[in-house]
Amino acid sequence: MTNSAVSPTPAGTYTADEKDILHASLNRHRNAVLWKLEGLDDEQLRRPMTPTGTTLLGLVKHLASVEYGWFVETFGGEPEPLWFDPYSSEDMQAAPGETTEQITAFYGRARAAADRVITELPLDAQGRPAWRDHSVSLRWALVHMTTETARHAGHMDILRELIDGATGDHPRVTSTD
Repeated sequence: MTNSAVSPTPAGTYTADEKDILHASLNRHRNAVLWKLEGLDDEQLRRPMTPTGTTLLGLVKHLASVEYGWFVETFGGEPEPLWFDPYSSEDMQAAPGETTEQITAFYGRARAAADRVITELPLDAQGRPAWRDHSVSLRWALVHMTTETARHAGHMDILRELIDGATGDHPRVTSTD
């Protein structure tokens, strides 16, 4: 029996144009974030695993809010109304009344809204985050969010390993040879 990797990157991406490569890289890390949740129960997803209280579900909630901020708000879109303060620690915690389904659906909507911006605008498009005193290009926002998502996916990898020993950035397939 061998344990081989399922490629998290679509085949045509390796020779695609810059925008498609950047978007595919972001999607690779976004998918790793969601994979880190698979197979865990609600208690495990909410279990604080660091002295600061970091949880898997809290990291997903945070990533959803920053996707809305960096892509949608920055480039003139209207994000959905948030039920929490994204500028406080509320965006890093799954509150008792928030369900796993609610937070993962929120992440899905944030990704879809961000993807519309990424698809519709050129890489050189300029936007201005409300919380900054300068503009950024869509190219910069894509690189920044890929870095941010990869960073938190790495945190999630460590948390997941502490919970049940699972590691890696994508599922593996077991086959018989």
